[in-house]
Amino acid sequence: MRVRLAEPSEYAALGELTAAAYADFTLGPADPYVDKLRDARARAKEAELWVASDDSGTLLGCVTWCPPGSVWREISRPGEGEFRMLAVSPSAQGQGVGVALAEHCIALSRADGDSAMVLSSLPGMAAAHRLYARLGFERLPERDWSPVPGVELIAFRLGY
Repeated sequence: MRVRLAEPSEYAALGELTAAAYADFTLGPADPYVDKLRDARARAKEAELWVASDDSGTLLGCVTWCPPGSVWREISRPGEGEFRMLAVSPSAQGQGVGVALAEHCIALSRADGDSAMVLSSLPGMAAAHRLYARLGFERLPERDWSPVPGVELIAFRLGY
C-alpha cells in the first residue's frame, strides 16, 4: 500500500469513494453533505487530499489533512493537527487502509510541530471509533459540537 497526494485525474473517483464510504451515515443522495463528500477537488485545493492505493494503482481510501490556515479545520486549536473525511472503499475495509491514512496524518502533524491531533466523528461510526482507540485517541467531550441542526459530532484527541 502506498500513501501519496491525490492527483487531479483521481478527484472524481475519490469523491465517489468517499460518498460510498459514508453512505450509511448520510440521509441519502439528497443529503446536502453528499455533495461535500464528493467534492474531492475542493479538499485538495483548500487542504491536502491524501490517497492510499495498492501496487496496481487501485484507490483504497483517502483522507483530508487540514494544515494550519485551511478552511477545512473545524475543532483544532494552535498546536493541534486535524484530519477529516477518512474514507476507505467498502471493498478495502478491514485491510489496514484507515490505519495507514490516519498514521500518515499523525506523521504530518508531528512534522509540523503539533503536540496533538483532533478530529470529529458521528456517534454511530463505531468502526472508526475502534480504529481511533487502537491508535490511542481519547474522547474529547468538551469539543463535541453540531455543524447544523440535527447533526451532532463527537470529538477525539491524540496527544503526543
